[in-house]
Amino acid sequence: MPNYAKFMKDLLSKKHKLQEAETVALTQQCSAIIQTKLPPKLRDPGSFSIPCVIGNVNMGRALCDLGASINLMPLSVSKALGIKEMKPTMMSLQLADRSIKKPEGVIEDVLVKVDKFIFPVDFVVLNMEEDAELPLLLGRPFLASASAVIDVATGKMEFQMNDEKVTYNVFQSMKYPADDSDCFRIDVVDEAIHEDLFQEGSDESMEDDLAQLLQVEEEVSADENSDLQVEELKKKESDVWRTKKKKKKKG
Repeated sequence: MPNYAKFMKDLLSKKHKLQEAETVALTQQCSAIIQTKLPPKLRDPGSFSIPCVIGNVNMGRALCDLGASINLMPLSVSKALGIKEMKPTMMSLQLADRSIKKPEGVIEDVLVKVDKFIFPVDFVVLNMEEDAELPLLLGRPFLASASAVIDVATGKMEFQMNDEKVTYNVFQSMKYPADDSDCFRIDVVDEAIHEDLFQEGSDESMEDDLAQLLQVEEEVSADENSDLQVEELKKKESDVWRTKKKKKKKG
């Protein structure tokens, strides 16, 4: 029995008491383990995603997942691309929540452009909600075809074709999220009418017009069962507006 093993056994069985200034001889293997520095703890690099293009359509970013055995495309995306022909399949998919889904079909040999490389990819089409930021999922078949090398520590993903390479930095891409823009329309007809009355009308005519509008609004608010609805109020405001225009032309 090695010396350190006997020492530990006696210590655990309370046959030997560890003195404060006692020196214990360690073997070379044990000493090497103790003296080895622990690696630093790193942050989560996040999901690995890459920009890609199918045909003339920019798909934004696609999620690269080593845990997926297929390449997945939502049905809405395939319709947007105008792809109608699908190969029927008897495949069943088990999702992360343990639910079983039946795909719509398989689209074969879809040309996916990643930077300057173009890869033929087979997509399984599933009727599912589309993710606006990551509409496509590229699994192990694509990563194997692209000779992908993932360095989780540095957050870099490298693709290789023949002697050429392309590298993506996950940390860098997180600084520049997808550029999505929304446009909303708000009707401000009533406010525009009031504003124009102030800008173009004279003081006397402006006071008369405003008095008429306020009177109409008071009639509606005073009587809850009044037949005057919001549409009628707008109609009367328009009548006031036309009357004001006629006065302005005569003046």
